[in-house]
Amino acid sequence: MNPREINLFYLAKNNRYRIEKEAGEFSLNGTEERFSEASFLKILEIHPEYFSPNVILRPVYQEVILPNLCYIGGGGEIAYWFQLKKHFDFLKIPFPVLLLRNSAVIYSKKTAKKIKNLDLDVSDFFLKRNIIINKKIREVSDIDLDLSFLKTQLNKQFDYLNKLVAKTDKSFEGAVTAQNIKQLKGISNLEKRLLKAQKKVLADKVNRLVDLHDQLFPDDTLQERTINFVSLYLKMGDAFLPTLFEATGSYESKFCFTGILAIEK
Repeated sequence: MNPREINLFYLAKNNRYRIEKEAGEFSLNGTEERFSEASFLKILEIHPEYFSPNVILRPVYQEVILPNLCYIGGGGEIAYWFQLKKHFDFLKIPFPVLLLRNSAVIYSKKTAKKIKNLDLDVSDFFLKRNIIINKKIREVSDIDLDLSFLKTQLNKQFDYLNKLVAKTDKSFEGAVTAQNIKQLKGISNLEKRLLKAQKKVLADKVNRLVDLHDQLFPDDTLQERTINFVSLYLKMGDAFLPTLFEATGSYESKFCFTGILAIEK
């Protein structure tokens, strides 16, 4: 968070302007408007509605005008509010209790069946898309994609070389260390290429995983950030809201899955 010297906007008829102060005068960014300090403070006194807080000042502004015992927000909002605690303390304004709201993933019975057929749980899809794909490919691959045993063997060989280093010229030590790093990196690169090659072999399974992950977490993010509830309401009808309320009825700061399987298709 990077606060400005002045964290307010000036609201004009068709726009809002960032307020800046320079050489004892106030100005509206992007315009030629200039105000003396006395005249600008007079405007503030007569027309406070002309002034709007920016994103940093807004929570403080909000809690002064309409104090809350508790603020309920999403993960990003709560993380943002945590950064403001010292600011509230400095201004001696009560800081509300922060409560993470519940979230839900809505998916069909058909999708649930596909997840089960892949021997996965819905919670597995909380992993980033590439991570869950890599994890599943390693599980179902008929070849061992883990080359860590080669790294172990390599380290043993270089342990032997390091013992020789201790008995000879120290300048040899740098060459041994550099070669060790180079060969370990080479094995890591081969491991990545092996996984990539196996993904091509198992492309059908990869595509199924991508499709399922996209249904639960479109564009690798939460449904609530990408899907309008109207599209879900049109599929579920009047059952949508009661089903959602049943699954998220209590404030337990959780992600809900149960009771959201009402979509048949």
